[in-house]
Amino acid sequence: MSIAFVVVTLVAIACNAVEAVANFVGAAWVKRNSRAVGVPDSWLPFLGFVKAAAVVGLAVGLFWRPLGVAAAAGLVAFFVCAMVAHVRAQVFHNIAGPLLFLGLSAATLWLMVAA
Repeated sequence: MSIAFVVVTLVAIACNAVEAVANFVGAAWVKRNSRAVGVPDSWLPFLGFVKAAAVVGLAVGLFWRPLGVAAAAGLVAFFVCAMVAHVRAQVFHNIAGPLLFLGLSAATLWLMVAA
């Protein structure tokens, strides 16, 4: 296992775990950002579940690569949809977050496949 693979995957796990918890507890900043792009508060628990499932998949993917690849690919798709939601709503003041998560997810996917 390469060091980059492990480090990037652990960072992705940590960042998405924080996001999942923030969705579950309905953090004010999460509600503010989701409302800005037209996502209702009622979706937050489901979105938190999706991120939490990806966290578990990435963690297992450290030892069983196929699940990690699936989880990373799912996160890439998730954050592509987040970017589309921001562009459709013309909300660019907070687009850096989804863009960074998309980049992290893409890097994780690439390392999952290449390592």
